[in-house]
Amino acid sequence: MSFEKTRQRLAELDRVIEASDPDSRWLILTHDNPDPDALASAAILSRILDHRHKRKTTCAYGGIIGRAENREMVRVLGLKFSHLRYLRSENYGHFALVDTQPRTGNNQLPKGTMPDVVFDHHPVRPPTRRVRFADVREHYGATATILGEYLEAAGEKPPKTLATAMIYAIRSETQDFRRESTAPDKALHDRLYPRADKTLLAKIQSSRLPVEYFRNLHTALENLYTVETLVVSHLATLEHPDIVPEVADLLLRMEGKTWSLSTGIHGDRLYMSIRTTNSRADAGRIMRRLVRRDGKGGGHGMLAGGWIGIPPEHAGDPRPLQIEVGRRLASELKKNPERLQRLPIRNGN
Repeated sequence: MSFEKTRQRLAELDRVIEASDPDSRWLILTHDNPDPDALASAAILSRILDHRHKRKTTCAYGGIIGRAENREMVRVLGLKFSHLRYLRSENYGHFALVDTQPRTGNNQLPKGTMPDVVFDHHPVRPPTRRVRFADVREHYGATATILGEYLEAAGEKPPKTLATAMIYAIRSETQDFRRESTAPDKALHDRLYPRADKTLLAKIQSSRLPVEYFRNLHTALENLYTVETLVVSHLATLEHPDIVPEVADLLLRMEGKTWSLSTGIHGDRLYMSIRTTNSRADAGRIMRRLVRRDGKGGGHGMLAGGWIGIPPEHAGDPRPLQIEVGRRLASELKKNPERLQRLPIRNGN
């Protein structure tokens, strides 16, 4: 999408915002357990609403900000976010979603509410087509890139902290341009990089990790299963579910593997992440087939996430359910689930 097209879309967004009640506060929602892309995207939209339209905003999330790098990002950059448990939706007249869409099951948009604005880079969902203003660019590697272009089209130069957030979001979402990045992502990154605070960026990237992280990583490596080019890992009960996609990313680096699946338990849900090196794959479609009607799932071509509710019969021991999910994925990939075997980690001398 050209810069001129972004300017046209900005004009449309301006009309929607200007038609809104100027005295009503906007609630900008990320997906649950927000990642850097969601956090940066919310911060950019908040700045556009505030500086360009003088609207009052609150950026909020459900779930937790669990990953150490994400917590450090919020802390060192001074990003203003509230947890939804401390907010009352009736105090807000307008709603926006970033890096998520209505009825995906991964955000806390009040039931029966249709957002005024949606920005995302995941495949468009049918409810999104009914939103007053939606810009969903599936071919972009990060939602922050879309909103960054809007900020540029508005003539705004982001402060150092916001530029740093955008740089980290793009790098994190695309894994330093190794995964599903596009020319717009790289171009915006390169334009912003001179404005970023390199010291703060380094602090985020090298944040200290809690002992629990290494316990979970040990569990992940002790519970590896493989068949042909697929590798699977099942984690136990987790304090933070966002280590599940992190493990899936790590497993995909294993020699000879082109698909990875990681699962973990948090609350009453089994969380799942799929990764692949196959640029022609549709991991989001496969994830939706895995969750069936038992939860929610979706994603891009090369990565996907989702969850299913843990049924009562597995509440005491969810491991058989995890193993069944791994077998389902093997079947989806035309691999014999009976050959999905434990991969031992041997100690070297």
